[in-house]
Amino acid sequence: MLENRVADLLEAPDAKLVIERAQAILADEAQRRRAFREWLRDDVKAEFINGEVVMHSPVKRRHLDATQNLTTLLRVYVHLHDLGAVDSEKALVGLTRNDYEPDICFWNRETARSFTDDQMEHPAPDLVVEILSRSTTGRDRGIKFEDYAAHGVLEYWIIDPVRKSVEQYQLDEPTMAFASVATVYSDDTLEALTVLGFRIPIRAIFDRQANMEALQRIMTKAD
Repeated sequence: MLENRVADLLEAPDAKLVIERAQAILADEAQRRRAFREWLRDDVKAEFINGEVVMHSPVKRRHLDATQNLTTLLRVYVHLHDLGAVDSEKALVGLTRNDYEPDICFWNRETARSFTDDQMEHPAPDLVVEILSRSTTGRDRGIKFEDYAAHGVLEYWIIDPVRKSVEQYQLDEPTMAFASVATVYSDDTLEALTVLGFRIPIRAIFDRQANMEALQRIMTKAD
């Protein structure tokens, strides 16, 4: 927990020097972060993580398909029930230190109603979905896993398009860390904790026909 880390630091005899050095580094980092935001364009997918600009390479077809399939289902469901907003790929999420562009985000109705047409930076979502690729797995399971939880993201899904699985995590608020809820596979069903009533077969994330059938069910139930 944060309090324990602060207590450990204050036990050190050089705590003041360490804090002053950290403040200088963070001030320089903040300046570079402002430059990053000014440079960032619509046609570039990049993130600012711990002082470094991280560029994203093109992803494989299975990554694109999983992103688009899940985004379609989630966005249609959320819009039909007026639950909030869903974005994919290019929504910049600005946390205390880092800027991320998660694969998929959901914000609740109250938060979404505060968004403006010219807004570029967004607050921590209620649900974040990251889809694994070879170049992102370390960050999705590492710095992002910790950072999303520390900033109050209530639910986190990690999707593996190779194994066709979804790891579902829920925020444990007393520790501000993610706790595992379930790991589900192609023949299973996934039910969101933060999007009331959203329940889909896992196969609908990876298979076009199953995706269309799930979309039909969502539309039919809304009639």
